[in-house]
Amino acid sequence: MPLHGNDRFDEKESSAARVAKILESADIDTVMVAFADHQGRLMGKRLSAKHFIGQAASSGLEACDYLLAADIELEPLPGFQSFGWHKGYGDFHLAPDLTTFRVVPWFESSALVLCDVTDEEGRPVEVAPRRVLQRQLERAARQGFFVDAATELEFYLFDGSYRDVAGGRLPRPTTDHIIDYDLLGTSRDEPVLRRIRNAMNEADIPVEGSKGEWGRGQHEVNFAHGPALVTADRHVLFKQGVKVIAAQEGRAATFMAKPATHMAGSSCHIHVNFRDEEGKNLFCPQEGNGPSDRFNAFMGGLVRHLGDLGLLLAPTVNSYRRYRSKTFAPVNLAWGWDNRTAGLRVVGQGRSLRVECRVAGADANPYLALAAIVAAGLAGIEGGMDPPPPVEGNAYELSGLPRVASSLGAAAARFKASNMATQAFGPEVVEHYAHLAELEQEEAERQVTDWEVRRYFERI
Repeated sequence: MPLHGNDRFDEKESSAARVAKILESADIDTVMVAFADHQGRLMGKRLSAKHFIGQAASSGLEACDYLLAADIELEPLPGFQSFGWHKGYGDFHLAPDLTTFRVVPWFESSALVLCDVTDEEGRPVEVAPRRVLQRQLERAARQGFFVDAATELEFYLFDGSYRDVAGGRLPRPTTDHIIDYDLLGTSRDEPVLRRIRNAMNEADIPVEGSKGEWGRGQHEVNFAHGPALVTADRHVLFKQGVKVIAAQEGRAATFMAKPATHMAGSSCHIHVNFRDEEGKNLFCPQEGNGPSDRFNAFMGGLVRHLGDLGLLLAPTVNSYRRYRSKTFAPVNLAWGWDNRTAGLRVVGQGRSLRVECRVAGADANPYLALAAIVAAGLAGIEGGMDPPPPVEGNAYELSGLPRVASSLGAAAARFKASNMATQAFGPEVVEHYAHLAELEQEEAERQVTDWEVRRYFERI
């Protein structure tokens, strides 16, 4: 069994020595050195294992800074303050976080390490997604709060290839009927799902299980909880691994929030609680199972502020196609006890009491989505906010509830105008991500869709 980033070694052993032991024991010849871009995709380089351990592990490497000033097509975008033609598109520095080093079994003899993005003087690049989350976790830690999180991620499998989709054809889903919790229906995809579960566990991405979801060819995978940064790191690695494994098995996987009009949306349910340094869940009181004052203030912050931060949970034009009433996707920011019609669902008891945020889609960048949840919750705690009463019954039918934004453009406007966002993230981050969203919305508005052609070509 190969060794991975969280395997136990002598505490006195250096990170470099630990990595060298992994490389030797797992017969690794290639190391991917990567960071997460705006979309949560892994960007970087493949290095020989010898070069990595001899040089890059300690000194890092360079990458062109346009990667944080580009759209999903890697087209350089205008108007960013930090990067652009006006700055000459130089390099930023990738500093490997050796605690993330692990073998990735979906590539032969390969390992991967995630990096923090810095400038040439070693200062963090504040708009890098991993850094955005780190700042909120540092802010929480200064108040004695440590954030635990877990994600539940949904995706579709299709018979066919990514090239089919690039050519304009959506392949058939791998099943012919809805497979939610259906053990027979999911058996068609079980060889692929079994390989995904096993590969993730080998890569130190602890998977609790998988199940069919409320769509044809749609699946959900649940991960073990852990520190929020570790959870986000595992999440981006999982998405890459699923896509690679699916392609190797003759399938195509997508994490789009809404792959087609007639298909159910794919969610990313994010479970969060705060603990103290000893590990006590700060959301439950000393005695009993009811919520603490800190939980109430955290929930008050989510209800009040998360709508202004929706851009960080729903980052694409397609994200907003998912928000539809009575589809198990939220249109509100109400909260309730074990209520799936509310955007914020409270689950668990005692030490496991936690908030499940149902707002993010599968297309969310986990670093940014978790940063938004933590920032909104901290604002509630710092402001001593009280939440509204929990909703009961069908929240889709209740009026007067705070709502999620209706489009990417609307979400960008709310984010840009939010004093709370500026205070939490800083003006550079707010301007950067609002501008990115505005350009994406403008690009979408220029496009003529298949729906328009079918609707208007003959009859208008």
